[in-house]
Amino acid sequence: MPVHTDATIDDLYHVPGKAEIVNGELRLMSPTGDLPGSAALEIVVSLHAHSRRTGSGRAYGDNVGFIVTLPHRRSFSPDAAYYVGPRSKGRFLEGAPIFAVEVRSEGDYGPGAEQELAAKRQDYFEAGTQVVWDADVLRSETIRVFRAGNPLNPTVYSRGQLAEAEPAVPGWTFPVEDLFR
Repeated sequence: MPVHTDATIDDLYHVPGKAEIVNGELRLMSPTGDLPGSAALEIVVSLHAHSRRTGSGRAYGDNVGFIVTLPHRRSFSPDAAYYVGPRSKGRFLEGAPIFAVEVRSEGDYGPGAEQELAAKRQDYFEAGTQVVWDADVLRSETIRVFRAGNPLNPTVYSRGQLAEAEPAVPGWTFPVEDLFR
């Protein structure tokens, strides 16, 4: 009978590509396409500029690992993030980002995907993330802003509006239209 051993953070360092540890297993994440990739970059660039202006926090792009200690999850790798913890040089960051962005790709639709996204948001909140964005650039063209204090009632922003990430990133706004540059 084979013995199952849970994936470790050391295993995560050796994955060629993007992955997270969920339920003891390495969950590989496929690359994304044009619009989701450029949308995530626009968000990171805007967060980076805000960080430089305010001298607070740091913006991170896709494929950066955040180590957490939840019963069933050991890591996150959001599409964009804002983090206020200490630097870790070449290692993954310790703790959850204060703000995380998940940009939907082709496979992020349907009942199963919705359940997975909701569970991941809940994990973010349990790990200490204050705000999670669900950026849908392929279908609804909206940003749904979920907050730890009211996770079931997102604020929805559409083209022509400014999305925000209060209270995680005070004073920062992002034009939804910039997702489509």
